[in-house]
Amino acid sequence: MKPTRLAIKPITVSAFMAMLLLQPASAQTDVRNAPPGADKSVKTRTLELGAKTLQGNRPVDILDIYLDGFHPMKDHPEMQMEAHHFCHQVNEDFAQCALFDGNTKSANLNGIEYIISEKVFATLPEAERKYWHPHNGEILSGQLVAPGIPSVAEKALMKGKMNSYGKTWHVWNTGMFGMQADKLPLGEPMLAWSFNRDGEPLPGIVEQRDKRLGIDSAKLRRERSDLERLARPQTGVDDLKGKFARPTSDIPGVSDPKKGRSSTTAASGASR
Repeated sequence: MKPTRLAIKPITVSAFMAMLLLQPASAQTDVRNAPPGADKSVKTRTLELGAKTLQGNRPVDILDIYLDGFHPMKDHPEMQMEAHHFCHQVNEDFAQCALFDGNTKSANLNGIEYIISEKVFATLPEAERKYWHPHNGEILSGQLVAPGIPSVAEKALMKGKMNSYGKTWHVWNTGMFGMQADKLPLGEPMLAWSFNRDGEPLPGIVEQRDKRLGIDSAKLRRERSDLERLARPQTGVDDLKGKFARPTSDIPGVSDPKKGRSSTTAASGASR
């Protein structure tokens, strides 16, 4: 029997997210890495005000879904970022997100992510699939969150993203988790990936995020355990297997179609 979608029509996910974005966040992420440059002049501020009044912001006004998660860089897995996603669900199978290093007005835009359904992923040529990371590990582990909305809406949102994929490029290393920051977006874009095993995130980063945002990802993991029945093997789950300098272990329900469910594994080497 095909699982039915959880009905939340009376109060939509988008409506909840819009309410969240319109309210002051109780747990905000301050951005420490400000780019070099002089303070805005009176002329610049005046032009901004005029533009805001006369031009509107239609493309960004529709970014009404806020997600928070983590990305390791595929070629350098120990380089990891917390990603604040501000997204628009274009249709049932495609969403697009602007990524920031915080959730305040001083946050830096540091990447983009496109999210597609399993159905759309199946239409991609084999050569293209290496750019798209799987999402089941992020969801079932409790790491991917939608802060501030009622639990029923968040659960429905995560259910709808089961078996989906993301293509993410980060264009600016703003120095998270004690890493050296670049003052400007430098070098080539970095292809980001997803965590697909316990132990892959840098020690403490999930706990730091949870404390700041006032959430409990371990509790979310337990509450989402019933979504495991919806999980199908996903391409890319094993792409970073053995690339972390610490032991890792499986997340129930998360597997790669090429190898099936892999056993608990210890990292065999440091990141590239």
